[in-house]
Amino acid sequence: MSELKDMIISLSQANGTPGLENEIAEKIVEFLPEGMTAQKDKNNNVIATFEGTGKTYLLDAHADRIGLIVTAVTDGGFLRVAKCGGMDARVLAAQDVTVWGKKPVYGVITSTPPHLQSADDAGKAKDFDDMLVDTGLSKEEAEKIISPGDRITVKSPVSELLNNRISCAALDDRAGCAVIIRAAEIIAQSEKAPNLKLLFSAQEETGGTGAVTGSFNIDADECISVDVSFADAPDMPSKKCGKLDKGPMIGFSPVLSYEISRKLETVAKQNKIPFQPELMSDATGTNADHIALSRGGIKTGLVSIPLRNMHTGVEVVSVADVENCARLIAKYILGGGLDA
Repeated sequence: MSELKDMIISLSQANGTPGLENEIAEKIVEFLPEGMTAQKDKNNNVIATFEGTGKTYLLDAHADRIGLIVTAVTDGGFLRVAKCGGMDARVLAAQDVTVWGKKPVYGVITSTPPHLQSADDAGKAKDFDDMLVDTGLSKEEAEKIISPGDRITVKSPVSELLNNRISCAALDDRAGCAVIIRAAEIIAQSEKAPNLKLLFSAQEETGGTGAVTGSFNIDADECISVDVSFADAPDMPSKKCGKLDKGPMIGFSPVLSYEISRKLETVAKQNKIPFQPELMSDATGTNADHIALSRGGIKTGLVSIPLRNMHTGVEVVSVADVENCARLIAKYILGGGLDA
């Protein structure tokens, strides 16, 4: 479990916003099990392959993390920004950030002191159009290093909480990347391992482009996509959330294969893996929506990791949940999937 925790932390700390996933792509390759080959395609997807026998299974998790994009360098070296992915403006005031220019530049997002706020502004978060990043540089100095289009990420130290839980940014979906790597480790050790493809997809946070193109080029018999979903907390609607330490959230949605969802439940019960259903009346909001429609359609399931504080710098997951997600997927595949 300590090795898995170290992998989750290492993956979460790598840069890699939508369209610029280079650093996380290199980090992923470092953790692939022995015997897997990897290549990067035109859209920054990393596709890893294990040559087995029989059916071909696709496991997907997105590699990109949310961030900001520089839109202008203004007087005083301040940067104007827009969101790159589902960044939440409410949590950004006074945050430390890294600007990924020609070299990394550290900055802070400005915050108006409460003494100087107008009555209308009090208690409100600034919109992205009104947000500024202070680099400490003059405009002339900043323009030598930073250009519109450069990305920005929130600096978030890793905190190891009690009960084997981790808190930091980018666990969405670097924890999912750890799940499919760990599942591949288990599968690759079996004498009856099938053909396995791991898709570490790009640009999920900006619409799922990587999953569309990546899955099209992989002729898979079945797919399981791995993402995070909402874990409960006192201010959260419990009926829409899973629980930390209660195991994988198995997705049920019209776009998902009902047979895979039910089979995952059966496999979990047979192997005494804790699990919880996640019910969605429409699309899932994950890469599974795109992969299920790829080519002529791929039977697709969804396994999600319960996560608190999504799209913030203090996301929280349980390492035990990550391990159990990987175990469930590996047991499902080694058991023959839908053919068993």
